Amino acid sequence: MDTPKFKRIVLKLSGEALAGSLGYGIDPEVLASVAEQVVDVRHLGVDVAVVVGGGNIWRGAAGSAKGMDRATADYMGMLATVLNALALQDAIEQLGVATRVQTAIEMREIAEPYIRRKAITHLEKGYIVIFAAGTGNPFFSTDTTAALREAEIGAEVILLAKGKVDGVYDADPLKVPGATRFSELTYIEVLKRNLGVMDATATSLCMDNNIPILVFSLADKGNIRRAVLGEKIGTYVRGESSG
Repeated sequence: MDTPKFKRIVLKLSGEALAGSLGYGIDPEVLASVAEQVVDVRHLGVDVAVVVGGGNIWRGAAGSAKGMDRATADYMGMLATVLNALALQDAIEQLGVATRVQTAIEMREIAEPYIRRKAITHLEKGYIVIFAAGTGNPFFSTDTTAALREAEIGAEVILLAKGKVDGVYDADPLKVPGATRFSELTYIEVLKRNLGVMDATATSLCMDNNIPILVFSLADKGNIRRAVLGEKIGTYVRGESSG
């Protein structure tokens, strides 16, 4: 029987990953695949929390770059993450697994407000918990949300699932042929080399709380399970003395 390496995880899903080949919105096939993989991991006995991005629908930074007030643009991005969270909740529950969406911005008619102790209780009951609306504050990314929620709920790792790349490279592999993928990095190396695993705020939060990050591709079905089982995929980001 497969033995998970981690008991509790935070899976960070980029919005772009949910868009799949469509490039915008939610690809039903990708959504169904992600739901199946998340449920598969839950059946291994792993507590699963998910943080979803919203870049497949709206990016606050992009809106701000075009002249929109940054706070307004970021709040719109938070609402986009809620759309993704509800879609993922529906796909998971169609597979028979209880799910709760918690939002950092209250919208009680469709989701619970984020309450740390309640989220932990849901996980202990075997529910999959999906965190939406980022931190509830503008100027912070959903990567920072993943680091924050990981620390709050006592998870052991952030699984950073990407849509187009299968790890961290020394240059953008989509633009630079022959870019080299790292198998392992430290937080300091990520920050010093500006490798773009997460934004600097999220990376620093992970470093301060010794939160390991595994960056991998969502394109290969089964990678979430492989990551949970401790197989060597993607790029592992850790502290200086971590194993």
